[in-house]
Amino acid sequence: MRKLSEVEAPYLRSEPPQFEVGDTVDVGVVITETVEKRGKLEEKERVQVFGGVVIGRKGAGVSESFTVRRIVAGEGVERVFPVHSPKIAYVKVLRKARVRRAKLYYLRDGAGKSARLRERIVATAKSKQNKAD
Repeated sequence: MRKLSEVEAPYLRSEPPQFEVGDTVDVGVVITETVEKRGKLEEKERVQVFGGVVIGRKGAGVSESFTVRRIVAGEGVERVFPVHSPKIAYVKVLRKARVRRAKLYYLRDGAGKSARLRERIVATAKSKQNKAD
């Protein structure tokens, strides 16, 4: 096991993104496009955002991944992202939700109110200081 972790170590991110199941996130994915410019082929990179609710995390180490679900034109779209992939530019948490499950697969079946998550208010150091005054 120790040798395996030594081989995986260079591929791990030094600071993996901090988010939990139930959070609404924007995931910046690096897209590489081949563009012809003046008769030459050039590779161009851009960041495309995929936003939605994290419905599950699985794995550990290099093989850790998470699933993000969003609704596009009335259809549910899910995408699985590896946490330590170099193709993930960023993971930005927009909203935190209070959930009581590790996997939110029940969101696939629900529509309307049954597919909503309760928002979790996160106390910050500044708000605690204001309460003390």
